[in-house]
Amino acid sequence: MSALTSIEKRILSYLKDQEAGATVTSQSLAKALNYGGTKMYKKLVRAINYLENIGELEQIKRGHYRLSGKVSKTVVGTYRANAQGFGFVTYAEGQPDFFVPRGRALNAMQGDTVEVEVLKLANPQTGKGSEVQVLRVIERAVNQLVGEFVAYPSEVRQERQALGYVLPQGDYSDAVRVEIDPAGIQPADHSICIVKISQYPTEEAPHLLRGLVAKEIGHRDEPGVDILSVLYQFGIPHEFPEVVKEAAEAVPQTLSAQDLANREDLRQEVILTIDGADAKDLDDAISLERLDNGDYVLGVHIADVSYYVEEGSALDLEAYQRGTSVYLTDRVVPMLPQRLSNGICSLHPHEDRLTLSCQMVIDSQGQVKSHRIFRSVIHSSYRMTYDDVNAILEGDEGLRQKYEPIVDLLEDMSKLHHLLEAKRIKRGALDFDAPEAKVLVDGQGHPLDIQLRERGVAERLIESFMLAANETVAKHYMTRDYPMLYRVHEQPDSERMQRFAEFITAFGIVLRGKVETIAPKQLQQALKQVDGQDFEQAVSTMMLRSMKQARYSEEALGHYGLATAEYTHFTSPIRRYPDLIVHRLIHRYLDKKPSHQDKARIFDQLPGIADQSSKMERRAIDAERDVTAMKKAEYMLDKIGQEFEGVISSVTSFGIFVALPNTVEGLISLKDLTGDYYEFDQAHLLLVGQRTGRIFRIGQKVKVRLEAVNVGEREIDFSLLEAEPVTGLDVDIVLQRSKQAKAANKSAKGKTQDKQHQAKKLKGTGKKKRATKEDKVSNNKSGASKPKGSKANKGRQEDKGKAKSKSASKRHRKELSEHQSNDSRQAKKQSFAGDMASKKSAKSTESKFKQFKIKRKQPQANRLG
Repeated sequence: MSALTSIEKRILSYLKDQEAGATVTSQSLAKALNYGGTKMYKKLVRAINYLENIGELEQIKRGHYRLSGKVSKTVVGTYRANAQGFGFVTYAEGQPDFFVPRGRALNAMQGDTVEVEVLKLANPQTGKGSEVQVLRVIERAVNQLVGEFVAYPSEVRQERQALGYVLPQGDYSDAVRVEIDPAGIQPADHSICIVKISQYPTEEAPHLLRGLVAKEIGHRDEPGVDILSVLYQFGIPHEFPEVVKEAAEAVPQTLSAQDLANREDLRQEVILTIDGADAKDLDDAISLERLDNGDYVLGVHIADVSYYVEEGSALDLEAYQRGTSVYLTDRVVPMLPQRLSNGICSLHPHEDRLTLSCQMVIDSQGQVKSHRIFRSVIHSSYRMTYDDVNAILEGDEGLRQKYEPIVDLLEDMSKLHHLLEAKRIKRGALDFDAPEAKVLVDGQGHPLDIQLRERGVAERLIESFMLAANETVAKHYMTRDYPMLYRVHEQPDSERMQRFAEFITAFGIVLRGKVETIAPKQLQQALKQVDGQDFEQAVSTMMLRSMKQARYSEEALGHYGLATAEYTHFTSPIRRYPDLIVHRLIHRYLDKKPSHQDKARIFDQLPGIADQSSKMERRAIDAERDVTAMKKAEYMLDKIGQEFEGVISSVTSFGIFVALPNTVEGLISLKDLTGDYYEFDQAHLLLVGQRTGRIFRIGQKVKVRLEAVNVGEREIDFSLLEAEPVTGLDVDIVLQRSKQAKAANKSAKGKTQDKQHQAKKLKGTGKKKRATKEDKVSNNKSGASKPKGSKANKGRQEDKGKAKSKSASKRHRKELSEHQSNDSRQAKKQSFAGDMASKKSAKSTESKFKQFKIKRKQPQANRLG
């Protein structure tokens, strides 16, 4: 396996010092190793589970472990397919994935639970991870697929006893086909269908499935069918069951006197909402008062959804299954029926609405001095938009006159926001202000434009107030040791952070601190160094990819990105199930102090809710990104042949990705970078020309031509016209380090083969001869590669490019945005950090291209929010 962590080594060392056959529990180990506290105990339990998984420990009865004396060669994990035929197996949290070479996946499909056998152990010298082969599929992940039906001609239909085949959507090889049995629905040619799988791939036919058409969604060219197919593909329900509709219809749309019982009446206060112009599910409102001593009294009033969605009801069960609302280009798939989400729960202006309020007294340093959490009823006075508030704060006279009664209030809100923002920055909170696009479509769903918006003071103001409320609520219940659902974002993985540290040395930046314990403040300082530079967005994006994903947990593990120990999601119960749960718990705790039995019962329920909520959030994000990528590709269809200026957003072993100012991203395949043989420097994400020394790196400005678009595959292909020269890098050093890394890898490979050869010698004379023969064959094969002549390398590079560029855009968006760094686990480790750290960063030459004037919209918060 890969190298053990320090805690895993300590566990094994401790057990080896005990009597033979001695058993331990997690509690006794924690005491013996002095691992106190929830966070350390959780790490200990993970280490025990991992050691058991790889066969170092065995569980002789529930919760009791001992040394097993041998390492298991088989492991159970989750298979992730790649369109190129290879794959990866995830088997333990915090551990690098296993690599499954092409032809070793048996008949496993995306998401299947599989048992694998270890073929090669990880090699720290070369950086290559462990290789495995799939022995058997334990459990199938999917029983249905979504895709386009292609009808067979009559003679083929008769021969194959099938109507035709379906090309499945998603992460499947282009070779995968699902033949359709005649017994089901007989769909029209080129219609989008849902197929129930009746026969999975076999070793003899690894790309062939059979199934029945269960539903015909519609023809591929019918308006709206493309997005519907994505919803079906991800298993996102877009219609509510009748029992849920009936439950929603039974909810009154006005308040009664009974509804107002035990609530503070805030209907006379000036309370307002600030949202996007097209928002309908308004779940947060704010109020602000300035005290004589200069303190602020901030009120954050959130729709009391849990009052209407009772635990265990049809509405509650449906919301739990959905987990979140899904926001697509032309529609919203709500978590709750519109009668609630856009009706009685939404904080519309001039309507009485039930809320849960968090009222905070905040001083001039942005510190919360005191707070209250209580039930309330409000009457929103103003329904403001981000655009109008931004314009008012920027001095728009017409709007300042229109909203004259609240101009001073808005300016006070702006001042408080700046105090809160300064406090977050001071403690080290990270701000990834990445550009985000909104695709505008017509009534038929066809894209008209891609717009970017700047995140102004109004957007940031609401963010600051919601963050303050979320932190305050979390801290309130943490200090009381009440069970609560938290939003957590954990310390970055040291391996990923090490790769990021190596990457930024190419820009003359040295990351201070140890990668294992790097603090948010240290990353914040790195971001400051690139502020205003051409490569600022590239460094910010790569840092974000190095982070872990934020998730939900019953444990208060803190939020790394926000640099806070206390954080939950309290402010969006209309569209997020975890927030609804937080509200439900608040109601329970307002009613009475929980007993030990109450705490135990609640705490047992929370892990399942946290896991389900995290999974549904991930599903929604994947669907939203897939639809956005599809519509961006469709938007570019009529622009083939046009030229664009852009920036290199990613560098891979198979080409470079270029992002346009409107966030559209496409690939320049390696095979199209002619005139040189390019080596991929994994550590610094560079392509380096071995003859000319030409370099391509992230953040570099380029001019490209659009060559091809494939909407179905979400692929956009560019060709390179011009590239701004890279400055600040010593080409000779880059080439030298590349050669040294190749030599080191070759040496390490030779040493590994020598060790394997010596091990085989010890097994006896007969096996010795056989091993020697195999070793010679192996050496002959390894020495049989072609010299690096220009023709041979050009052909090899073209073949490589053809194989890898297929589906590259889709794979790039999915794998890189999910923080998957699978290439790096197999890639050569090259580093010239020492050389670059000693050099001063050269000033970038003035670009011959015009400066991009990019308006930015509020970025996605799914990674850190």
